[in-house]
Amino acid sequence: MEFDQYDTLGKPMLEAQQSRGVKPTYGDGQTTDKGVFFQVSQKTTGAAPAAFASVGDTGLAVAAALRDAQHRDQSDLHAEGGKVGFLKTASTGSIYNPHTLQTPASPYQIMAGTVLSASLVTGLNSDVPGMVIAQLSEPAFDTVSGRILLAPQGTRLIGEYDSEVAFGQSRALVVWKRMILPNGTSLEIDNLPATDLEGYAGLADSVDFHTWSLVKGIGLSTLLGVMGQVGDSDDSDLVKALREATRQNGNQAGQQIVQKQLSVQPTIKVRPGWPFRIIVHKDIILKPYEPMMSSWPN
Repeated sequence: MEFDQYDTLGKPMLEAQQSRGVKPTYGDGQTTDKGVFFQVSQKTTGAAPAAFASVGDTGLAVAAALRDAQHRDQSDLHAEGGKVGFLKTASTGSIYNPHTLQTPASPYQIMAGTVLSASLVTGLNSDVPGMVIAQLSEPAFDTVSGRILLAPQGTRLIGEYDSEVAFGQSRALVVWKRMILPNGTSLEIDNLPATDLEGYAGLADSVDFHTWSLVKGIGLSTLLGVMGQVGDSDDSDLVKALREATRQNGNQAGQQIVQKQLSVQPTIKVRPGWPFRIIVHKDIILKPYEPMMSSWPN
């Protein structure tokens, strides 16, 4: 009984032969190097097939660059785990909350959970890091009674935005660090986050994904690959060598162009006057607002 080399019994024998460097034979004694299963014929006419090969190489370069971008996207997705790490806190094992009821330290408080209305004074562009200025569009009162004015409309807010934008990100992360009241008093605040009008984190106005630059880079990459194949099959060996070198250099340049374009992060822009909300996450103690400080000279 004759066994095929790929059946259940023949496979271990084949693997043992391969481990010793012995090439198996098939049928009439031909090895796998002889092309038993596939007969490939190569015919070339003029420079057209080489040109198509160049375009194919350029396409492979684009595909490789896209795969690299996908790997970077996966890294960005893994980095998102750090943003939600605060949710994974260890349990104390007790059914009772270890914290006790707190009495307000002052009646003049803007307590956590309060939502403040504001609008941007300066614009935002995520290409470079920087600061941003906003102002309250509605007055802020104490949380308990809601009658004591603590921060009037027009109170300035000084903040910063995150210029590191991940691929696919469309919202800018903005935090506020200082509050300046119209009477000259000011207060440092602990990174109050900015949200949109519906409470979603971050500000979203317009996003430039630089798609047109990527398309131009791919087109230029393809053009560089094709230009190296323009010629006649009757050219001398020197001309053919120069043409081949041009094709290879064009492909390498095209790969670098596409990879550079894929590594450009999106640009998030938010226009001046853009309305947003501020969510207070820690109690803020202020004083009843007075138009001018009583200690100032008239």
